[in-house]
Amino acid sequence: MLERMKPYALSAFLLLLIGYLGVQALTGERGLLSGAARDARLDAREAQLAALAEQRADLEVRVRYLRTGSLSRDLLEERASAVLGFSDPRDYVIRVAAAPARTTAVTPS
Repeated sequence: MLERMKPYALSAFLLLLIGYLGVQALTGERGLLSGAARDARLDAREAQLAALAEQRADLEVRVRYLRTGSLSRDLLEERASAVLGFSDPRDYVIRVAAAPARTTAVTPS
């Protein structure tokens, strides 16, 4: 009986391989049916990129003001008082609670 089925072994193997690849093409990580999840992940990453670009632009402006050629005395005093916790006795200091940092959920890819 095994000898009679031997010529069909290659055909059966190829049929199973095509079936497996077809299922993966539809339901796999990059399959046709996972497009919505990919689009959602892309939107989340684009929002995260925009937030990071905004943060980077802010930091670049602060660094530019802290360079020797264009040192901003006001910014330097502000940072020193914030970091060290000191202020001039003649200054009026109003403490305001810091706004909570926005966090974005990062999904592993």
